[in-house]
Amino acid sequence: MKLTGIRVLDLTSFLPGPYLTLALADHGAEVIKIEAPQGGDPGRHIAPSDGDTTVFFRNLNRGKKSAVLDLKSAEGKDALLTLCGSVDVFVESFRPGVMKRLGVDYESVRARNPRIVYCSLSAFGQTGPYALRPAHDLAAEALSGVLSMTLGEDDRPAMPGVPVSDLLAGLQGLSGVLMALLARERTGEGEFIDISMHDAMLAGCLNILGPAQLSGVQPVAKHQRTTGGGALYRSYRTGDGRYLSLAGQEPKFVEALLGYLGRSDLCELCLRGPGPHQQPVMDFLSATFATKSVAAWDEILGTLDICHAVVKTLPEALDDEHAIARGMVNTDQEGRRYIGPPIHFKHQPARPDLHVAKLGEHNAELGLPAVPRQAD
Repeated sequence: MKLTGIRVLDLTSFLPGPYLTLALADHGAEVIKIEAPQGGDPGRHIAPSDGDTTVFFRNLNRGKKSAVLDLKSAEGKDALLTLCGSVDVFVESFRPGVMKRLGVDYESVRARNPRIVYCSLSAFGQTGPYALRPAHDLAAEALSGVLSMTLGEDDRPAMPGVPVSDLLAGLQGLSGVLMALLARERTGEGEFIDISMHDAMLAGCLNILGPAQLSGVQPVAKHQRTTGGGALYRSYRTGDGRYLSLAGQEPKFVEALLGYLGRSDLCELCLRGPGPHQQPVMDFLSATFATKSVAAWDEILGTLDICHAVVKTLPEALDDEHAIARGMVNTDQEGRRYIGPPIHFKHQPARPDLHVAKLGEHNAELGLPAVPRQAD
C-alpha cells in the first residue's frame, strides 16, 4: 500500500483528526492513537454502541493502535518524546498553547526528530484574534458565513446535516501531511502544518463568494445558483410524500425536462440564470412532481438522462447498490457494516483493518508505561 512504512502518532479526538489519520491507516500507515487515561477519546462514549465499541468510534478509529499516556506526568511526556524519535507524522488537535505547556510542541518534538511532519488541527489556527477561542464545527460554519447561506424555508439558518468544517479540515490536513512527506523526500526536513477549521470552511466557499467579493453585499441565498435560485437545482415533494432532487441546470437538462413536460416555453426563464424570475418554473415543477410517486419520477427522469436523485434516508443510502458495488459499504465477519475508503488506487488499493483497539491495548507492544488503573 502507498503508506506502508509510515508511522503516525495521533493525538486527536472527535472527528477532524481521526478522519485524517483514518485515511493514512487505510492506506498502510501504522497509526498509534495516544489517549488520555480516563476514558480516552470522547468518541468511545458517543452512542449508539456496536458490541463493545460505539459506532462513532469504530467508524473513525478502526485499524489504529491505542496507547494510553498521561501527558501531564513526566513519565508520560518522556515516553511520548521517545516514541517521537521513531515516527514520521505527529497529528494533534488541542487548543493552541496546550502542547507547548505539555512539552510536546513542534520545536520540542523536532529536537528529537528533525524529519517529523507535525500537523496541528484547531478551530481557528495557531495565530490570529480567535486562536484561543473554543469551538466546534457549528461555530466555524457560522463565522465563515456558510450558515448565512444554509437556510430553511423560513429563511433561518438550518442545522447542517454533516459537520462540514470538521471534514474539510481533516481533508486539508491530510493534503498538508502528504505534501510535507513528499517534500521531505527531497529535502530530508520535516514540517509544521497549521490547519484551521475556519480557514478550511472559508476555502470551501469559493463558488458562493462572488457578490461578497465584488460588491461587499450578502447574496440572497434563495436567488443563487446552488442555494435555491435555480428551478433545476432544488428538491421537490412527490405524490407519495418523498422528495426528489434535481441537480443539473445546464441547458440540455432544462430543455430535456421541460420539453418532456410540454412546457418548453419556460426554458427561457431558466436559461437566464438563477433568480426570482424562475419562480414560475419552480411552481410548475412543484405541482407536476406532486402527481406521481418518487419511484415513478426516478424512472422517468432516468430515461430522459436528467441529472437527478431520490432523497434517500441513511438506511437506504447504506443499502444503495452503487455504494456497495464501489466498496463503500462493506460487512465484516460479525455482520457489522463499515464505510470503505473513498480513495481508490488501481495498483495499490486500500486494505482497511477493521480491528478496533481497546483503550491502551498496545502500550506493552510499544514499550510504553503500563495503562493506569483508571483506564481499565
